[in-house]
Amino acid sequence: MIDLNADLGEGFGRWRLTDDERLLSVVTSANVACGFHAGDAATMQRVCRLAAERGVRIGAQVSYRDLAGFGRRAMDVPPAELAAEVAYQIGALEVFARAAGSRVSYVKPHGALYNRVVHDERQAEAVVDGVLLADATLPVLGLPGSRLLKVAEKAGLPAVTEAFADRAYTDEGTLVPRGEDGAVISEPDTVVGRSVDLARLGTVTARSGREIPVRARSLCLHGDTPGAVDLARRVRAGLEASGVRVEAFA
Repeated sequence: MIDLNADLGEGFGRWRLTDDERLLSVVTSANVACGFHAGDAATMQRVCRLAAERGVRIGAQVSYRDLAGFGRRAMDVPPAELAAEVAYQIGALEVFARAAGSRVSYVKPHGALYNRVVHDERQAEAVVDGVLLADATLPVLGLPGSRLLKVAEKAGLPAVTEAFADRAYTDEGTLVPRGEDGAVISEPDTVVGRSVDLARLGTVTARSGREIPVRARSLCLHGDTPGAVDLARRVRAGLEASGVRVEAFA
């Protein structure tokens, strides 16, 4: 059993990056941009409505305040300020989720913040503090073994592990930085095969060629890559054909 999540609502005004409507016919969880790296009020409202209509769980994808850099630039934000900004983003999305007849079901950091809280204890604590301020029952989605999930568990929040079939891994189980060659895997058959291995075996082939353990309850499908919808459909079909039940974790 595995959940399929995708980053959605990553547009602003007239500009749209992700094919939200078609991806919502494939995934079981939607990581919705909350306005700090992408997403405006109308976009958040539209994606929440579409997700609710399809029974897809709504997650708050929180980020550093970095619209120009799409949340992928490293930033040093004081912990108290970061906690407040995380809570602010969750609260904004919750308004639209509830208006659509649903609710925010989990939280996932985005981009530079996601990678930072793998190792940075203080930033991880700030994210968790923000989640606790908004709703002390929300699950937190993150990389297995990350500081974020350890801090979340310590605080009593459900910690949910996530894997990436279309991203290269290091031998340590972390993601190869996007700026490095081969960081993003786009060959469809390879992505489908990696998805099945992650779901059934709990392993993935690292960039070095070594098989490493990656136990995950949710699998991320990036919505901003070329052919994202067709690839997502192939991944889901491949999982189901191999006997994996695709189901939301929240």
